[in-house]
Amino acid sequence: MSKFFIPVNNPEDWRPLLAEPDKYWRTGYSAKTLAYCWQEAGDFPEEVRKVFNASGIKLFQQIELLLAFPEYKVSLPGGRRASQSDIFILAKSNRQLISITVEGKVNEPFGETIADWKTQKGKGRERRLIYLCNLLELDITSINHIRYQLLHRTASALIEAKRFNAQNALMLVHSFSQTGDWFDDYRQFLALFGVKGEIDSLVFAKHIDGINLYFSWMKGNKRYLEV
Repeated sequence: MSKFFIPVNNPEDWRPLLAEPDKYWRTGYSAKTLAYCWQEAGDFPEEVRKVFNASGIKLFQQIELLLAFPEYKVSLPGGRRASQSDIFILAKSNRQLISITVEGKVNEPFGETIADWKTQKGKGRERRLIYLCNLLELDITSINHIRYQLLHRTASALIEAKRFNAQNALMLVHSFSQTGDWFDDYRQFLALFGVKGEIDSLVFAKHIDGINLYFSWMKGNKRYLEV
């Protein structure tokens, strides 16, 4: 996997980075919507800053975006397919680094459940699942109802936090669905960590191997659904 990156100068530069550009780069879909929103902001979008500031968590009220990488891949053991986050962000606040994976959504689900994912063909699935559960300190017998994408996106935030020696990791869902589609899947996932998921909120989940893990679901500006 390449460790070299090129800058993006406008939202359309994000398109070739997709696994299937012709399929996913469409108006009203998450990839294009997210790209136009974040590229226009050139920083954390206004609605993201608003949730950070309202969270009461000082670390995020003083956050500074250092680097952002669209369609960022993180290698995982078991199989050849990496976890590809819509955006990976390295940020800092109060002399601490923060690793952030951003998952953009409109009406798309978080992929299949763990139960369905395990039934598919492919070598290394059991090995990968064991690795993810150990990393996140989750009971492998209690996650069959959870969406697989939520699991490995969160793992990616932790993996990159360790790689950059960051003390904090955040898995951020930036949903442009105006009706909160698939929020219940997010809520069920957070329940595994003993925390309550809410729309437009940021929560601390737990301390894992020296890293503070946070989650957030943020509602995006609907005007980007029409770009």
